Order: sequence, then structure tokens, then C-alpha cells
Amino acid sequence: MGKILITGVAGFIGSNLADRLCLLDDCKIVGIDNLAYGVKEQVPHAVEFHKLDIRSKKIWPLFEDVDFVFHLAAKNCISDCQLDPAETADINVAGSVNVFKAAKQASVKKVIYAESSALYEGSGQFPTSESEIQPQSFYAVSKAAGMLFAEAYRRYYDLNITALRYFCVYGPRQDYRRTVPPVMSAFIIKLLKGEQPVIYGIGQKRRDFVYVDDVNDFHLMCIQDPRTDNQTYNIGSGGNYSVLEIYEMISRLLGVTISPVHKPDLPGEAQQTLADINKAKHLGWTPKTEIKAGLQKMIDYIKREFEKGNIR
Repeated sequence: MGKILITGVAGFIGSNLADRLCLLDDCKIVGIDNLAYGVKEQVPHAVEFHKLDIRSKKIWPLFEDVDFVFHLAAKNCISDCQLDPAETADINVAGSVNVFKAAKQASVKKVIYAESSALYEGSGQFPTSESEIQPQSFYAVSKAAGMLFAEAYRRYYDLNITALRYFCVYGPRQDYRRTVPPVMSAFIIKLLKGEQPVIYGIGQKRRDFVYVDDVNDFHLMCIQDPRTDNQTYNIGSGGNYSVLEIYEMISRLLGVTISPVHKPDLPGEAQQTLADINKAKHLGWTPKTEIKAGLQKMIDYIKREFEKGNIR
């Protein structure tokens, strides 16, 4: 596999990807993270780790002799992005351009770049195909700008960039520390503590949830299958569940019933996400993890973290 660099390596998806890559033969992994959101302890010991910001020119030398780049670093909490559009643009747009520039200068073979299903926020087409771009929130707009820069780097510099539009990725290490944490980790932690989970709005928003191991299956295809070169793919499950349905599943799996507290709805969020994954499936990829099995894996992981004292 050669040398692989991951930005955002200490985050949820980045650290799980690093674990997966560490199982491969002949693979050296370099990781970059400024630890603003990531957790250093989640980075595998085999990774050559550098605490750096993707906006810094100091990252450029780390791209030398790199074969593949996974660019996952971003400011991605929608509520935080709504509060600070300038920082959102600085990290998600200027930071991404800095990564593309470093990759181009180092003649990297391919950049696998994290876009987002937030690009479809304004679309009423479900399932949503890769052509239905209608960003609404500041986070989505920043991802749309990054997308346009990626396309320009493909066009003018022949930089091979594969863009992945993740839907709601879940699994162990899902970031519960965010201002508004993802519903799954938030519900599990609150119920294990005997506290009321929080639902923003009435709980009828529907999300396409995809397990992190299935996402990593596609990541490996991106570095092994040249059919993915210079393409864009939706990475979801092709099904969706409401927030209330997720709460009820977790409540049943834990055997705990505590009524959630409802708070005012959050601005900038789509009412529904549902991925059209036909393009990815045509390559032979398909998500394998059933929702209850994935939730049980998350529960088991979070229970272990409680036992270690890592979650209080």
C-alpha cells in the first residue's frame, strides 16, 4: 500500500481508518491532527503522529513520498459552524486548499477527500443522488466551496481526487464531546448515566446511518480500485430512521426507559437524509452492518469506556 497520510487522524473516522490500515502489510501511516476535536489516545501507536493544523505550511514536508492522502480534518459540528462562519470557512475551505496544494507539490497519487451529505440539505429528492447539490447551512456551504476547489485541482493540476459524501457515520469513538453530539453516542451515554436524553425538535428528523466499518471498506476500495479515480460517491446505507426510532432502539438494547427531554429545534439541519448508493454499489461495495448490530457494538464500546473511567 505504500505511504498513507491521514488528516484528522485523532478523530472518529480518522482513528478507525488508521486502525484498519495498520492491519495491512507494507503500509506506513502518517497522521496529522491539531487535537481541537480529536483525541490523541485514539491514534494507533504505529502511526507517525504530528500535532499540526491543516492550515499551516508546516504540513507540506509530511506529504513527501506519500502515495495516498485521506483528508478528513474539518470543523463539522453544524451548530458550531452556524455560530462562526468565518472560522468554518478558514478550516474547511482554506485548510482543504492547503492540503490539496501540499498533495499536488508532492505528486501524491490520490487524495480521498471527505465531503458531506450536508451538500443535499435543500434537496427534496429521496433517495438523493450525487447530482442533487443544494447546500443551506454554513457548514454545507463550506463543503460546497471545498468541492469546487477540489474540482479545480482536478481540472488544472490533474490531481486525482476521490470525494466521499458521508451520511451519518456511527460506531465506536463517535464524538460525544461536541457541543451538540451525534444522537447515538449522546443517547447511549445519557441512558447509561440514568439521565434524560435530549432530542432537538419533535424527533421526526430522519437520517441515513452507516457503520464506520462499512465506510472503511469503501476507503480501502479507493486506494485499490482505479475505477474510483476522480469520482464522487455517496457513502450511506440506503435506508433511514427517525431520531425517536433510534432512541427507542437504544432504550430497548440497554433495557432502560427514561423519557427524553425535548429542546427547540436546531437551525440549519435537514429534515431528512437518504443516500442513493447505487454508484458505490456498482463497484461491488455494499454496507453490511445492520443498525441494531451496529448500535450494540457502540453500546459495548461505551460501556468499556465507562469502566476505564474515560467517560464520566
